[in-house]
Amino acid sequence: MSSRLFIAGLAAATLLLAGCGEEKVATYRVPKEKDPELPMAAAADSGAQGPPPTGPSMADTSVPTATGADLTWEAPPAWQRKPASAMRKATYAVGVAGGESELSITAFAGDTGGEFANVNRWRGQVGLAPLRPEDLEGAVHRLQGNGLAFTIVELVPEGDPNAKSILGAIVPFEGSTWFFKLTGPASAVEGAKPAFIEFLHTVKAP
Repeated sequence: MSSRLFIAGLAAATLLLAGCGEEKVATYRVPKEKDPELPMAAAADSGAQGPPPTGPSMADTSVPTATGADLTWEAPPAWQRKPASAMRKATYAVGVAGGESELSITAFAGDTGGEFANVNRWRGQVGLAPLRPEDLEGAVHRLQGNGLAFTIVELVPEGDPNAKSILGAIVPFEGSTWFFKLTGPASAVEGAKPAFIEFLHTVKAP
């Protein structure tokens, strides 16, 4: 076989393989993104003083949604209810003068890693360093109402009114953990805070 024929054959084989490769790539499917409310492990230590948070790791671990009786609530008329997903009990668009935020309501079986891990999980979502266990009580507010215990967490990075912020409540109920999480720009979350606290007072067992 002449070198010219060999080169021509090699080129044809290369094109054939490339074509096959393109066909395979075309059949790949991108996995659906997990709902952002799925509880995950607390963020890894990013330079905070003291040892990293301890506790059971939940990273990349699916957490079953809660079953049984649901909590009930009364949302303000101005809040716009949005379609709920498989992972959420409800979703609301909350608009105020400072902008719009979103309230997600989820419930998972068990303690989802514990209160400390979940507070640090939220802190990681807004770019804040994790707390040490001894700092937890100074970073949360506790509210009792309608026979429920609410742990309220306000995470607003300083200096940027557009920074992602979270105002949330963690509520244990009948062997499950409920999360009421308001997320949005700092100005919007701050503006919606009074309505959010009033809303928590309407949450109760059925």
